[in-house]
Amino acid sequence: MEDITFAVLGTGGIGRRALEVSADKDDLTPVAACDRHGVAVDHDGLDVDELLAATEGNVASDGGTATADAGGATKEHGAESGVVASAQATPTETPIDDVIAEREAVDAVLVALPNLEHDFIPRVAERFADAGYEGVLVDVLKRSRVIGMLDDREEMLRESGITFVCGAGASPGFLTGAAALAAQSFVEVDSVDIRWGVGLKSGYEDNRGTVREDIAHLDGYDVETARDLTDEEIAEIIDANDGVLEFEDMEHADDVLLERAGICDAEHVTVGGVLDLRNDEKPTTTTVAVTGRTFDGEVGTNTFELDDDTSMEANVNGPALGYLKAAVRRNRTGDYGVYGPAELMPGF
Repeated sequence: MEDITFAVLGTGGIGRRALEVSADKDDLTPVAACDRHGVAVDHDGLDVDELLAATEGNVASDGGTATADAGGATKEHGAESGVVASAQATPTETPIDDVIAEREAVDAVLVALPNLEHDFIPRVAERFADAGYEGVLVDVLKRSRVIGMLDDREEMLRESGITFVCGAGASPGFLTGAAALAAQSFVEVDSVDIRWGVGLKSGYEDNRGTVREDIAHLDGYDVETARDLTDEEIAEIIDANDGVLEFEDMEHADDVLLERAGICDAEHVTVGGVLDLRNDEKPTTTTVAVTGRTFDGEVGTNTFELDDDTSMEANVNGPALGYLKAAVRRNRTGDYGVYGPAELMPGF
């Protein structure tokens, strides 16, 4: 496969780690990256080490504290972002538009932006389509209802020559694909139970986006209330739970993604997990359990398990880049539209 050039929208936790992982992928070359204050572009390949050093501690851009309106302006609170501190970067008030302007040099775009407005990422996709971008968009969004918003735009994306992979992280993403494979033993799937465990000793300060989005899944909270929480209020929630947040029956897009792939009804999928913000060790082993009936009438459960030593970063960004590579293969053959992680195998 020929080399792939890609851009990263957002250099908070997920965006930074994607750039870092790409350094170990010989056929992936990052040529553009942005946060809400700056954009870095080099068609020959960004200096990832320099960019990572400049954005160290830059968590606001994936921290759910900045959102973009349809025209590219931003509303923000919280820490200053860091791309603009890089020698490769240029200050800007229209970071997404500046990356779109480089569309001829970019095969794929990893969207690592906050999604604390349900239609935010779908609107970003619209902006790329309206500008005439022909290539790949990949996101790691979590919420079930967003998938429908992307499906509503599929004809537009298809006509624009865009291949969009939605929910391409760990869950949804890696674990959704694992469930689809585990289901192959059965002619009927009764249930899919996804349980994840994440340890983040670095805490909220270095993982604002992940933590804020997860808090939206707690009882008594939703996207709107989580978005409006101050940093102090989030710290109080964490302290009140001794640093360990437990989630049950989350609105994770694994359900609709497995349904659209024909594996089972969305209502048969449950997702829950435990997030420990004071220890790096996983508080529970991440597993996918698929229960179903075989052609000969037997009922069984296939279980997929992640090793406890694989980090959240490895399990989110590795699959995200793998799905990006798979989508580029499809895009280069003229296969456009919206895909979920249960509908294609990621590249390595």
